[in-house]
Amino acid sequence: MRGRLDQQRFEALLREHRRIVFKVAGVYARDRHDRDDLAQEIAAQLWRSFGRFDERCAKFTTWMYRVALNVAISYARNARRSGADHLEPLDPAQLETVAGPGNTQHEAMERDERIAALHAFIARLDALNRALVLLYLEDHSYAEIADVLGISETNVATKLNRIKQKLRADMTAAPIGA
Repeated sequence: MRGRLDQQRFEALLREHRRIVFKVAGVYARDRHDRDDLAQEIAAQLWRSFGRFDERCAKFTTWMYRVALNVAISYARNARRSGADHLEPLDPAQLETVAGPGNTQHEAMERDERIAALHAFIARLDALNRALVLLYLEDHSYAEIADVLGISETNVATKLNRIKQKLRADMTAAPIGA
């Protein structure tokens, strides 16, 4: 049985790196309720697995991403099987926030459409590629991504290059606002 010190250490690490949980949940679940459920499930699994965490083998954040992504990938598979995987539409009120001072509504709408297109593109990726994009967008090095996902750096580079090519093709094939 784990002691109070383990629990305190875990809670401190989770608080320090909680954005990882929310980022992963945000990529794999679009609806607010589902994101909250997934974030809670990730946190629970992190706690259940904490006794097996060995800081001599991996950084805490690397281990945390591994656990979070495994939980999220399982969640995504289950959601697809049940037909519950969907994108949440963007709130028009967010448009004003994104626009900011000095930006026209048209510029804000165009940016919003591009962001929505990017989110839709990411949502169509398989679970591994979605994890890859998440880590890439978080500015992790190819070595860190390879470590988290258990693939080679060369494989990371190849997969990311293919994803970027597909994204470029998708974005140029479907003009914004059309």
